[in-house]
Formats: sequence, C-alpha cells, structure tokens
Amino acid sequence: MLQVNKPTSEINRDFAEADGSASQSLASYLEIIRRQFPTMVAIVSACVILALLYLFTAAPQFTSEASMVIDTRKVQLFQQQSMLGDVAVDAASVETQVEILKSENISLAVIRDLHLVDDPEFTGSDAGLLGSVLSFAGSLFSERHALSEYEQVRKALRRFEKNRDVTRIKGTYVMEVAFTSKDPGKAAKIANAIVDSYIVDQLEAKYQSTRRASVWLQDRIKELRTQASAAQKAVVDFKTTNNIVDTGGRLMNEQQLAEVNSQLILARAATAEARARLDRMNDIQKQDVPDANVADALKNETIVKLRAQYVDMASKESIWSAKYGRDHLAAVNLRSQMAEIKKNIRDELRRIQESYKSDYDIAVTREESIKSSLANVVSESQLTNQAQVQLRELESNAQSYQAMYDNFLQRYMESVQQQSFPITEARMISVATMPLVKSYPKSLLVLAVGLLGGLMLASGVAMARELTDKVFRTTKQVEDTLGVSCVAILPALSTLPVGSRSGWKMPSGRGFGSSNQQPDLLRYVVGNPLSRFSEAVRSVKVAADLNQILRENRVLATTSTLPNEGKSTLSSNLAQLAAHGGARVILVDGDLRNPSLSRALVPDAKVGLVDVIAQKVKLEDALLVDPETQLSILPAGTTSKLLHTNEILASKAMRELVALLRTRFDYVVIDMPPMAPVVDVRVTASFVDSYIFVLEWGKTKIDVVRHNLRTAPEIQDKLLGVVLNKADTKALARYESYQGRYYYQKYYARYGYVE
Repeated sequence: MLQVNKPTSEINRDFAEADGSASQSLASYLEIIRRQFPTMVAIVSACVILALLYLFTAAPQFTSEASMVIDTRKVQLFQQQSMLGDVAVDAASVETQVEILKSENISLAVIRDLHLVDDPEFTGSDAGLLGSVLSFAGSLFSERHALSEYEQVRKALRRFEKNRDVTRIKGTYVMEVAFTSKDPGKAAKIANAIVDSYIVDQLEAKYQSTRRASVWLQDRIKELRTQASAAQKAVVDFKTTNNIVDTGGRLMNEQQLAEVNSQLILARAATAEARARLDRMNDIQKQDVPDANVADALKNETIVKLRAQYVDMASKESIWSAKYGRDHLAAVNLRSQMAEIKKNIRDELRRIQESYKSDYDIAVTREESIKSSLANVVSESQLTNQAQVQLRELESNAQSYQAMYDNFLQRYMESVQQQSFPITEARMISVATMPLVKSYPKSLLVLAVGLLGGLMLASGVAMARELTDKVFRTTKQVEDTLGVSCVAILPALSTLPVGSRSGWKMPSGRGFGSSNQQPDLLRYVVGNPLSRFSEAVRSVKVAADLNQILRENRVLATTSTLPNEGKSTLSSNLAQLAAHGGARVILVDGDLRNPSLSRALVPDAKVGLVDVIAQKVKLEDALLVDPETQLSILPAGTTSKLLHTNEILASKAMRELVALLRTRFDYVVIDMPPMAPVVDVRVTASFVDSYIFVLEWGKTKIDVVRHNLRTAPEIQDKLLGVVLNKADTKALARYESYQGRYYYQKYYARYGYVE
C-alpha cells in the first residue's frame, strides 16, 4: 500500500512546525482566497453594483453650516448689571446651550417661521427610490387618510430634527449648526434661521424673566419698606422708654463713664505728684541749709538768695576766724548773721511745706470726689446694660431690613434698565452660505463602504463555504484525512458522441448487434491517448507497477464509497490502457448488484462471471476480446435473481478463478461495487492484491469515506491509493495551482499532448 510519507523524528517535526507555523498560516489564508476567488469576486462585485445603484438612485443632499459663539466678554461687561445673578459661562453651560438649540421649541419656531409644514420635503414621502418603494409598500398594508395639522407638524418636526445637527467645537465656546436639504439654498436659509430663532428665544426668555422679576421686586420692596420703618420706630421708642441718649454713635452713660475714668486717672496722678513733693520737702527740712541742687530744684528766689548770702558769709567767717580767731567781733557778727539767714531759710521752707501739704490735700479731696462720681456712673451703666442688649438687637433688625430694602431697590432699578436694553451672550460669527458640493451621499465613501462591506461579506461567505465544504478536493486533503496517497486526479469528461463497436467479437465469432453503440467514455484512453485524462490513468498504472516491487500487485480492484462516482469508467480505461500497452489484461465486472459495466460494454452477453463460478460455462466461453487493444472482459452474467452476491464473491470457486486469471494475465482489473450500500467488497480482500479507491471530486463527503474505511480495515490495509474523479479543472486550479488548466495546457502543448 502506498502511504503518505510521515516525519520519522519528533525533533524534526517540532523544528518544522516552529519554522513554518507563520508561513503555513498565511499560506492557508491565501489558499482559501484562491479557492473561493470567484465567489468572493461575485459578492464584492454585487456589493459595488449595489453601491453604484444607490448612488444613481439616491437624491443628493446638501449641508450648510452656520457658526455662533457664546461671548464671554459680553457676559463680563454686563455682569454687574444682571439682576438674575448670571454666572460665568463654562463648558457645562455651553453644552446646555447646545441642547437648547436642539430643543423642540427652537425647531417648531423655525418650522413656523419658514412655513415648512407646506414643504413636501418635510411632509411628503422620503426622497429617493428606496423611500418611494417603502412608502408604496406601507400604503399597501395601511389605509390612507389625510393627516391632521398636528400630525403634519410632528412629521415635519421629525424630518427637521433628522436633518439638523448641532455640535460644539471642542475646547471653545463656538457651536456649529448644520442643516441638510435637497435644496442648497434652503439648507443655508434654515441653518441661519435656527441661529436667529435661538438668539430671539434667548432675548425673549431674558425679557420675560426680567419682567416677572420686576413685578415680584415691586411687591417685595413695598413689604421691606414697611418692615424697615417699623424696625426703626421700635429702636426710637425703646431709647425713649429707657432714657438712652445716643451722642455721636455712643450712648451718653458710656461717654460719661469714659470721661470720669479719664479724670480719675489724672486726679490720681496729681495726688501722687503732690505727695512726692511733700515728702521731698520733709526731707529737706531735716537739713540746716539746703544744698545747691535742692535750692535750684525748688526754684524759689528767696531761698536761692539767702543761701548765696549764707555761703558768702560762711566764707568770710572762715577767713576772719583763721586770721583773727573765732572770738573776733567780726567773726562773731558774721556767725550771728549766718544764724539769722538759716532761720529765714527754715521759715521759707516751712512755708513751702505748708503750700505743698495744702496742694496734696486738695488733690486727695479731688480724687475722692472723682471716685464718687465714677461709682455713680458705673451704677447707672449697670442699670442700662440689659436695655442696651435689647437695643442692639432692635438696631440690628432695623439695619438688616434697611440693607435688604436698599438691595432690592437697586435690583429693581437694574431690571427696569434691562427691560429697555435686553442683551444675550450668543451671536452669529459665520453665516450659512449655499453649498456648491453635495454632502450626501458621498460617492467615495459609499463606494468604499460597498467595497469594504463586500470584502467582509465575501470573506465571511468564503470562510462559511470552507467550513461547510466537507468533501475531497485536493491531494493534501486525501493524504491528511485518510493517510494514503492520491495517485491521480481525473478531469471530468463530458458525454461525447459515440461510435460503432465494430471489432468487438466473442470467440465464437458472434458480433455485437449493429443497433448497439460503444460508449466512448469507457475507452477514452484509446481514442485520446495524449489527453490529460489518459495521463492521469497512466499515473494509476505506474503506481500499481511501482507497488509490485514490494509485493505482488497483479489483481487490482476499483471501488468507491457511493454509486456513480466513476469507478467503472476508471476500471475500463485502466484496463484499456494496460492492454493497449501490450500487457495481457482482463477486465472483470465484479459488481453483481448493479453490473453497469456489463450493460454498457456487452449488453447482449448471456453468460459471465456468475456462470463461470457456478461452472455452467468455461472461462473461455464467457470472455470477450477487443481486437484493437486485445483487452479481455468477463461480464457479470445473469444477476437478476441473485440474493447473496457476497457469498458468491467470497466462495472458493471465486478464489480459484482469480488464481487462474493470475496465471493467464498480467493484470486482473475487477470492477467492484461501492462500499457504502453493500458489503461485497469486504469479502474480496483474500484474493485482491490492491484496491483503487475512487472518490468523486467535490461531491463525496469526508465523514462518509472515513466511516467506510474505518469499518473495513482489511480494505484500508490494501489500498493502492485514492483517485479523485470528475474533477473540474478550472475550479481545481484554485485548490491546487499545479493542477491548473494553464499549467497543463502550456506544457502539454510543448510536448504535443492534447486536452
């Protein structure tokens, strides 16, 4: 049996897998594309054609854009005048304005101002061929009725919102308003109208808010005026009741307390000063004659003069006493005068002492008087403390009501100004103009989407076809799935005109009836020896010849999984080819359930294999010979009443017959029945050298073949190889490039072969 060569070393297999995994993956995708190329081209072409059809039938749409900005400088300019407490514009505020632009209030205002309810574009059927078809289909299943005014407005609103787009330019206060319409002029007009309606709506909203606030402020101001007046009157009445007099923002008793306290401090200082002078004078009284510093400090001219005289006389007395003695009359007189001066000085100091004492007594008396006054003022202040607490509360209430009144009065004046001068932060910075180029449908985008969608759909369909394509199409599939070699791929042959079967005669000389005709498909290799089909059959014969090196391979049996896969055609052409090459070959029809080969080649044969096995006739009497190729054929014989054909094929007589054929012929080709419907093939393993398994290209299911071979290991062990029959050469080129028509036509023509 010819087997697929398998790796013999685990290391070599790992190395090959690591080295070729990426390339094999890419190659597998390329193979899928090559195999499914016509389908993919058809799908992509259909999608592109649909895209082109859509471009030709879709009504062109034009988009015009207008730009507006939220002017923050204007907000800051009028911020101090705003009575509604406007806040600075931030990103959230701009997004809010975008949603306001998209609101139904703005849309309905534009629809009303431009009379879009009367425009067929907004209340008629959808534009384009598709819209017309859908509208017509909808009318078939629903009753038509005239739309009410409300329904027309809602329909126009839906169309309007569908064609309108409002976006904010990221990072700015600029908003773009775009509108799409079949008419470019209408698109620009509506885009500008949306911005104008938004600005008017903002002005109207602020005017209404200001007006409502003014009315509310008027009522509130009246109420606050009454409350402020009542609070102020309560303060005045409380002061009168509690004898509280306010002088320069301070209560009188507080002012008196401060003044008396200041006087007490001054009186205490004066008393301390008088006391200090008196104490100093008492110290001076202890001296006979005050020194110069004391005299100068007293600032008394009398004492100063007396002291000067005393000093002068003391000097003279010391001189006279030293010169004439202490008892001298002049010295005595001087000492008498000095004593008199001392007495005068003491008298003057005593007088000054009495003056200081009088000042000290006056200061003490004054201090005591001020202390008494302070005690009286403190007593009076304590009596009014509780009244002052309540007074402060009344004054605080009065000030609060007055402040609120002033604030609301100011706001009211601002609201009056804003009613006469309304402002808005939004302004248009770019007017929408009539577009010159359509915005929808975008030809390149539609074609790109059609092409890309076609490629994606084609890829999906191709993968689906690959996943669901559970049939044999390539030699690699056969080798990987079944583990045997694919010895040949036979191209599909169309039914050609047939000729006469003159030359086919039985040994007795009886010829075939002239009414019968020879089917050319069963001897195609004879009439077309240089065809691709004949070359593929030669591959089968070469495989059989090479296999004889290992074991005897003279008895070849052809079988298939299901009927009509071409096993009989291969059997006949293989036998014809070998016989035409000069070998002794016999073709045996072993399909006793359905002897189609016998009916096609020798429909008038009365005896055959069954009769030889039953020993009713001799082998020579049942054989037919082709005079051109010298091929011998043994038909099936009469099989209509046979019930157990497998017993016949498994009989000893059948084995003896095959043994006899081995001795007389070089090749014994047996056309066996298919394996799936009957079990006849399995009983022939004892006398068949090799089996040729025929599979119909692109038709035979892989799982069916697997099941049949798995249940018949004796057949699988003797498989010579697999033949893929009825292959479509054009399609085969997409699965295996070396099997392509171009390859064979090019090199067949070089060597004189014909297709």
